[in-house]
Amino acid sequence: MLEDIDRLIEAVKVFHAENQQELEQFRIRYLGKKGILNDLFREFRDVPTNQKKETGQRINDLKQLVTDRIEEISGTFSGNSESDRHHDLTLPGPSIRTGARHPVSIIRNQIIEIFSRQGFTISEGPEIEDDWHVFSALNFPPEHPARDMQDTFFISRNPDVLLRTHTSSVQVRVMEREKPPIRTISPGRVFRNEAISARAHCIFHQVEGLYIDENVSFADLKQILLYFVHEMFGPDVAIRLRPSYFPFTEPSAEMDVSCRLCGGKGCNVCKHTGWLEIMGCGMVDPNVLSFNCIDPEKYTGYAFGMGIERVAMLKYQVRDLRLYFENDVRFLDQFSSAH
Repeated sequence: MLEDIDRLIEAVKVFHAENQQELEQFRIRYLGKKGILNDLFREFRDVPTNQKKETGQRINDLKQLVTDRIEEISGTFSGNSESDRHHDLTLPGPSIRTGARHPVSIIRNQIIEIFSRQGFTISEGPEIEDDWHVFSALNFPPEHPARDMQDTFFISRNPDVLLRTHTSSVQVRVMEREKPPIRTISPGRVFRNEAISARAHCIFHQVEGLYIDENVSFADLKQILLYFVHEMFGPDVAIRLRPSYFPFTEPSAEMDVSCRLCGGKGCNVCKHTGWLEIMGCGMVDPNVLSFNCIDPEKYTGYAFGMGIERVAMLKYQVRDLRLYFENDVRFLDQFSSAH
């Protein structure tokens, strides 16, 4: 085997290539996946122990010689072509492809900017939470379905620890450390144990809002939501509030916006109703205020929550929620001009 390696070393020393194509064939012959060096390394396993040191060294010498020879010959090709000799170094370099923000990030920033103009602060909290902040402090009864494993990712070693299912847990932390008046929104990532489809995902993003002060009314809630919709979708978009139920608000409502695709006349997207659901909202339940040491006799408040992906779907007419998580550049490039 040593004699074969020595012959290969001598052949490499005298090798010369006339062009880049010949040099590439030489590189593949020695360094390719099916090249000579790979074959030598496989044969090296069968070399007697007393010869392994010397043989291994010679194989490495051959590999280094091949690498050096490729670099040496490659250097002789540069600067020989007519274009190389007359290249204008003052010309601008190749353009750099401009990236784009993710549509979820674009909508998140727009939502934050709209509510910031109305005096809302931004609050954030941990994604791994405990039962108190996600459920109990928000007036979820022990038997509430949202506590079931089909909706929530619990930590098996500690059933009191879970991945937050909404950013309302951040609002609880704000109420624990601050006294009214409180005016805040909580954007963030949340997790629910749901089957992934065009309209649902186990990971998504929310923005939830909370306002607590003296004499806060449902009319104040309706006004701020109408303002948000007009700023986000335009002044021609109407809203409607439908009675609903949430453990942490009373009264509660679902808010719909008029379909922008059909102008409220009815289409496949809005299921021919002329309306699209966008968020849940309501007046903060007195129990929630009491749990967080806020006097419900003195203070009232409202809360609302929306899915950022849902708003982005309506804003950009995206039909499949999964597109947000696939990182397909062809999809993301469509938002390079968005702001």
